[in-house]
Amino acid sequence: MVSVGVSKLGRTELVFVEPGVKIDGAYCRDVLLKKHLLSTIRWISGDMFILQQDNAPAHRARDTVEFLKRETPAFIGPDLWPPSSPDLNPVDYKVWATVEQRLYQRKMHDIDELREQLTATWHNLEQLIIDSAIDPWRKRLTACVKAKGGHFEYQL
Repeated sequence: MVSVGVSKLGRTELVFVEPGVKIDGAYCRDVLLKKHLLSTIRWISGDMFILQQDNAPAHRARDTVEFLKRETPAFIGPDLWPPSSPDLNPVDYKVWATVEQRLYQRKMHDIDELREQLTATWHNLEQLIIDSAIDPWRKRLTACVKAKGGHFEYQL
């Protein structure tokens, strides 16, 4: 598993989760957010960012949500998102598909090569791809609200 952050101002490095690691609220908060993602996000944007997560159990853990309410300038809590919806996450609905398309043009022989190629692909990903995923976010959010959290892709 890999975790990332994206914005119109830049992106974080890939954060690899080692096989067998249990991703619970504590790991999400203490390792992914505190140790890796938030410091890079602050370096990229200062205190001018809104943090969006999805409704994964580790993201909606009470201590994680409380931490993010305290430590981020603006946090959209998981209670405002449809359960397990990739439709409002730019990484899920656009960015990662582009990375996979580029990555899988070549056969990987082992996990180390996959990790190396994934990192290179991520570093070479143009900011324009990330921007083109973020730009329609408000339109997607409006469609989601109109559909009362249901399927809305057909409305776009």
